[in-house]
Order: sequence, then C-alpha cells, then structure tokens
Amino acid sequence: MSSEKNREAGEVVQDSPESLGENGAPRTNNLPNELRSGSDSFSQATIMMVDDEATTMEVMQAFLEDAGYQHFELLEDSSQALTKIEELRPDILLLDLVMPKVTGFEILEQIRSHPLLSHLPILILTSSTDANTKLKALDQGATDFLSKPVDPSELTLRVRNTLAAKAYQNQLAYYDSLTKLPNQSLFLDRLTWFLQRAERQNENLVLLHITYDQLKQISNTLGPLVGDQIIIQIAERMNSCIRSSDMFGHGNGAQREIDSLFRISRDEFSLLCPNMAHIEDSTKLAYRILRVMEKPFNANGTEIYIGPHIGIASYPVDATEMAKLIQCATGASDQAQSQGKVGFHFYSSDLNAQSLERLQLEADLRHAIEDNQMVLHYQPKVDVKTGRIKGVEALVRWQQPDGSLRFPDSFIPLAEDTDLILPLGKWVLHEACTQMALWKTQGLELQVAVNLSAKQFRANDLVHLVNQTLLTHDLDAQYLTLELTESLVMENPEQAVLTLNQLIGLGVKLSIDDFGTGYSSLSYLKRFPLHELKIDRSFLMDITNDPEDRALVSAMIYLAHEFNLKVVAEGVEMQDQLDMLVDLNCDEYQGYFYSRPISVSDLAPMLLQGTLA
Repeated sequence: MSSEKNREAGEVVQDSPESLGENGAPRTNNLPNELRSGSDSFSQATIMMVDDEATTMEVMQAFLEDAGYQHFELLEDSSQALTKIEELRPDILLLDLVMPKVTGFEILEQIRSHPLLSHLPILILTSSTDANTKLKALDQGATDFLSKPVDPSELTLRVRNTLAAKAYQNQLAYYDSLTKLPNQSLFLDRLTWFLQRAERQNENLVLLHITYDQLKQISNTLGPLVGDQIIIQIAERMNSCIRSSDMFGHGNGAQREIDSLFRISRDEFSLLCPNMAHIEDSTKLAYRILRVMEKPFNANGTEIYIGPHIGIASYPVDATEMAKLIQCATGASDQAQSQGKVGFHFYSSDLNAQSLERLQLEADLRHAIEDNQMVLHYQPKVDVKTGRIKGVEALVRWQQPDGSLRFPDSFIPLAEDTDLILPLGKWVLHEACTQMALWKTQGLELQVAVNLSAKQFRANDLVHLVNQTLLTHDLDAQYLTLELTESLVMENPEQAVLTLNQLIGLGVKLSIDDFGTGYSSLSYLKRFPLHELKIDRSFLMDITNDPEDRALVSAMIYLAHEFNLKVVAEGVEMQDQLDMLVDLNCDEYQGYFYSRPISVSDLAPMLLQGTLA
C-alpha cells in the first residue's frame, strides 16, 4: 500500500567487502571464506607483492591465478609499501629483499613494529643463498622464504600453507569460541581501520553497544551451561536481523560481505556500521534487534524473556577518537538501561529526541490500524474529453481521535520501514472492496484503483489475498485496478512478470504509477502485462510553456497507445493543462482542477448527479 506519491525506495547495497583486496576495506575476519566452509583453495585471500621487478610479480600472479587465487596487489615502488599495506591490509605479503629506495629488511622491520600489522605473514623473495641473509630476515620476523626464480608448485604450496596457519591462528586469537563471532581484539582492530577511512573519505561511522544485563542472573540461577545456550541464541538472533543494506549507505554489488557484529564480553556485543549514509538509519536496525528479541528464549526447557539495552554513537557527530566513540556508545547504552526497560538510546540528544518521537509514532500507528482509525478518501479519474468520472483512486488517511487527518507522507514511510505497511495495505484493499460492493448495490460499477507497496508486491500471499478479498465481496475483478511504480516491478523483473501474470489471471487491471520518474526504461511496457500508464505530475507542471515537457508527454501518450495502454495524467490543476491533454489525445486525468481526494460522502453527489460515465 502506498499514498499518493510515497513509495519505498530501493535498498542500497553495502560498502565494504569481507577482504580488503581490490576494494580497499579490511577483512573483518581474517579467515578466508573457503577455510570457514571447509575448502582448501583460499581463493578470496588478498595477496600483496612488493618487488622492483614487475615481471617477477606478474609471473607469480599468473602462477597463483592458475591455482585459483583472485585478489592481488602489485607494488614496484617500495617507498609506498607501508602506506599501501596499512590501507589494504592484505592476507599475505610476498616481499623482495633487495630494492632501491627502501629495502625489504626495512619494510620487514616497519611491519613487525606496527601494532596492527605485526602478525601479517611475510614470505621473503630472494635470490641469495647466503645463510646470514636468511637468518637476519628470520630474526626480523619473516615467516618463510621463496628462492628466485620461483617454482610454481613451491609458490602455491608455501602460500596455501601460510594462509592456513594464519587462518588457524586468527580463529584462536580473534574469534569468540562460544558464538564464533569476532571478539574484542578484532573489534578494536576494525574500528581503528574504519575510523581512519571515515576520516580520509569524510564518511559517517555508527557504533551500537548492546548489553544484556539479565545474563548474569540467568547463569547464576540456571547454571553457566544454560547461560551459554542463551548467549548462542542471542548471537544467532542478532545476526539474523542484520542486513548489509542497514550497515552501509552505498557501494557496489560485487563487493563481499563483512561481519559487523562482535562479542565484546559475556553480556556485551558491539555492532559496527561503517559508512552509514544517514545516522538516523541506525534506528531501523535497533528496532529490528528489539523485535527479534521479543520472543522467549529456550533455557533448557524453560521459556525466559531477555531484551537488550542499545547505545548508539557516531563519528564524527559524537566523537572523532576511538576511545571516546566507545565511551559515548557505552554511555548511551547505560542511559537506555537506566530508563528501566529494553530499548535504545542515542548519545546525541537531538537524535535521541527524534528516535523517541519515531518510536511514539510507530506505537500510535500500530494502535490506529488496530483501532480502525484509518479512512479512505477517493480522487476521481476523469475522461479528458467528456469530463465524466471513469473511476477513482483510493488514498488512505489517518483520522486521529481529535478528528484531525494525518496525510500519508507523515506515516507511510514509517509503515514501510516497520512492516506495518502489510496490515495497513490489507486494510486498504478490504475497505476499498467493501466500498465497491456498496456502490454495486447502488447500481454503480465504478473502477477503483488501490496502490501496492514494494513489500506487499513481494509478499507470497498477495495473489491469494486479492482473490479472497474479491470473492468475499462478490466483486467482478475487472473493476479493481492495482497501481504499482515502475521501480517496484524492475527490482526483480523475472519474479515481477510471474506475479503480474497471476494477478492478470484473476481479472484485475494493472497500472504503472509515476511513469517516467523511476528507471526510465520503456522496455518493460512490452515485457509486463499492463493496462494503464499514469504520467507523473512533474511532467504536467510546465507542459503549456515548455516544449520539451510537451514533447515528452506526447511521446509517452503515443507509445502507451501503441501498446494498447490507457493513459492517465496526474496532477492537473489548470484548464490550459487539460486543454493540452485533449490536444495530445490523453485518455483520463486526475488533479485538483477537478477534485482533490475526498470522502465517500463528498463524492456521492458527483456520482449520483450523472457525472459518472
């Protein structure tokens, strides 16, 4: 369900992959995917080479590519080595010893004294057979040696074995043995890196500190083993509700996913959200964590309820240093706990006030749907040439206890974010069909349009819901029009075609709303089974003065008619706009020039005075 022009925006994918590699973001767990899944290829590992001989590196890359490795960073200028390693954080370094500017020994010494790089595996490349050279490199922390010219079998074996040893060590050092989540050490490492990147790239970074203060009491009462089982369940639930789109504001689909949830102590977790486009978006994530914790936990056969206290702090709004940011998030969590119930609290007072207002609005909206405070208004769809009403579009309003109306732009976005759009959309469909049935008893076969939101369209029961609603009210399906946006059907075109065909099979009409504002792709007019195209009001505003707008609208109308689609122009407010639509052979229009959305009682005189086609 959607209001006039309030649509669910498409989700954006995450920014940072699991491994640094070519994408420039750190591996949140230094364990390659293949090790965690039992494979022996380590193909996702990032391999960096530093050698002043480009040909040598290219040959080694070719050997390793044949072995299945995919991510490489080659560097000839040894003076840039440390900077690049800090930036990319590779899984393994192949380092030549004899280079101009900065030698391999100097780079080795810098790495081993670096607090964040000291455990990086380093394979030394050398043509020297001098034992003292090798001993010196080992003393400075080299992991192993490869002799030049490199044998491909030996290269592959050394790289694989080194990665395997590193992965095992990392699992012991950086992962919680109970939940398998990354631990505090890895959290501090990743937070340091992401703060540095946020500063370089002028990005936001959001930190959620999550505590479960009831865990100690549960362990004391039911025993530590039961407490451990609850902790495992908590970790699984939190992981289940964390989506990459919540973590990141932008990126590209080719980048690999990172783990962002960490177990800091027995009853504390941290959630790291780098590059969140809008800090307020963390509210959605906090809500989901709270919701997945609402169901009881199984404590060795006993049902118990346990909820989190979530503190939210951000860089650079609340803090610019790591220690301060952690302190802010922890303090906000303590503040949430002091309020005496589960929930979340922003360190920023302004954001906290906004979140409390949003929380209250969600509660009010939930009650409004349950208490039948919603009403439908209807906007006529009028024949351009005759001026007669051809149908109506059903638009929801929230009638508050004091009698005032709230318009959709104030609550539909929240309904979509919290999944309240599903019961609200179901109510709108039912109410519209109820009114259609009433008009039918009055001898009015009136076309009624109902908007569908993205979540409704993706729901598995949509076709069944529409069919059952029509059967319940004994309605002819051809008088129901379902309106969708072009961006909605283009999210998953293949699945959209299946769903649209199933709806067509019921006999309903299908309309594309806000045409021209989404993907601007005309190919779907051929691919998708449609009956109607609605031109967005933005194209009508200057149609009488702007030749380009007039040409666009003319082209849209012509093209739609070529596909046997009816055309409806939205947002008509003046006579000269209507005159232009007549000249362009448009079929119908909506807008304040004829009528704004009105109640059933106000619409009745129009229908009964013979204006209905």
